[in-house]
Amino acid sequence: MFLLTRSRTMRQWMTRMVLSIASCAMLVAVSAPAQGQTSAGTSKSAKSAGKPSAKPAARKQTATAARKTQQASRSVRTQRAATGKTRRGARAQRVAYAPPKPSIGQLQGLRTDDPLDLHSSVALVTDQATGEVLFAKNDRAVLPIASITKLMTSLLVVEARQPMDEVLTISDQEIDTEKGTSSRLRIGAQLSRADAMHLALMNSENRAAHVLGRNYPGGLPAFVEAMNAKAALLGMTQTRFVDPTGLSPKNVSSARDLTLLMKAAYQHPELREYSTSPSYAVAVLGRPTQFGNTNRLVHNPDWQIGLQKTGYISEAGKCLVMQALVQGRRVLMVFLDSAGKYSRLGDAQRVRTWLESRQAAAVGTTS
Repeated sequence: MFLLTRSRTMRQWMTRMVLSIASCAMLVAVSAPAQGQTSAGTSKSAKSAGKPSAKPAARKQTATAARKTQQASRSVRTQRAATGKTRRGARAQRVAYAPPKPSIGQLQGLRTDDPLDLHSSVALVTDQATGEVLFAKNDRAVLPIASITKLMTSLLVVEARQPMDEVLTISDQEIDTEKGTSSRLRIGAQLSRADAMHLALMNSENRAAHVLGRNYPGGLPAFVEAMNAKAALLGMTQTRFVDPTGLSPKNVSSARDLTLLMKAAYQHPELREYSTSPSYAVAVLGRPTQFGNTNRLVHNPDWQIGLQKTGYISEAGKCLVMQALVQGRRVLMVFLDSAGKYSRLGDAQRVRTWLESRQAAAVGTTS
């Protein structure tokens, strides 16, 4: 009996042991992959723990650089916007507080209507041969004449018979302190008296005109005195000069007086040639420099111009004196204080068209 009980107990114990072992085996089988993964991760961590990781630091540096770039970009955009606003504000301020200065003719109320619808306050058209007045508008008004002055300057130089090949030097005395205009005749440039007169007439070069007056016998004061003396000799009773360039608004005359000046200047071939040449080149400090004519009509083959001079300062408006052949007749034209960039040239064309139509009507009547 004792042996039977003992045998049953042993069997029960062995059964429990087998079940326990089987359970353990199943647990080992299930947990093995996770443990493998954990071991691998642990192994990698162990390996990487031996040396510092670069990726997090690189990512941090990249993010920091990106933030700085964005901040710099925003700063630049802000500065540009502020600069743009400042510039627009400055432009608006200039427009608002610097209106165009009215001319003397405009202030005197001379810009009135006329039969030819001219844009000039003053106009005078005469027959060069007979002196007959063909058209007149405020022809006795005394106004600034700007660079028309250079016609008198050149007339004096020619009549003084100074050597035309003498070399003149542009100095700081030629710098425009009246209007602050610029010039391509740089300080130290040298050119002949003939070239200086050519540029003064054709291109209205202020430094060229000034150096001509400065190199007159007795200097600039004597030259200005001679200008006024010549004007009086020609019968230009409404004319006064204070400088050889016309930059000063104190250089004044009338259309009647300027017609007398044109008649005198026309007698000299050099003045006719120089004033009407389309362009001319001179060496400025060793560099060939091209200058053009300020009167675009000299480039027009429909016009036959024998003498001309343009002028402009704000007090004088746009000015033009010109001798031209119209329908076989030599006519002298004077336009002072013209409003608009090309209006003086337009006025010359309007006068020419009027003269041609007038002559055509006269021919039709006689026939």
